[in-house]
Amino acid sequence: MISLATLQEKLQGAYPGLQLVDNRGMMECEIPADKNLDIISYLHKELGFQFLTDITAVHYPEEQGRELCVVTHLHNLVENTRLRLKAYVPVAQPDIHSLTSVFSGANWMERETYDFFGINFVGHPDLRRILNVDEMDYFPMRKEYQMEDPTRLDKDDAMFGR
Repeated sequence: MISLATLQEKLQGAYPGLQLVDNRGMMECEIPADKNLDIISYLHKELGFQFLTDITAVHYPEEQGRELCVVTHLHNLVENTRLRLKAYVPVAQPDIHSLTSVFSGANWMERETYDFFGINFVGHPDLRRILNVDEMDYFPMRKEYQMEDPTRLDKDDAMFGR
């Protein structure tokens, strides 16, 4: 397993300013959104992160200018090392480079992330909805809507003995 210090040293050498942290047992790094393709290509070619586990997103509506976080999980199978990368983009222009040139499996993951969060993966070969209907004009996983209908009586706390 690659140690946190070793990976930090290699990342710092190639991309000064990147800070690797241990978040509950998983190595994690926040990367600039405009450099995501360069950094992930480096991790793939030079450091052996050959397996793309997942691409998803998280919506933080209270974070002005960085409301959407694109989360990428990579795995170095030889060293058994996992890495989580986070890149923040504004909801007004949610653009980030597509990883399909590095990982062909990113195609479907990016389409799903676009479908639910509206992340625009620049350079994606076929960025369109994959699970929702094409006519949807919103992105359902963004925290822009109420969780429940406040007028529903069956959801009142009194119904549950609270």
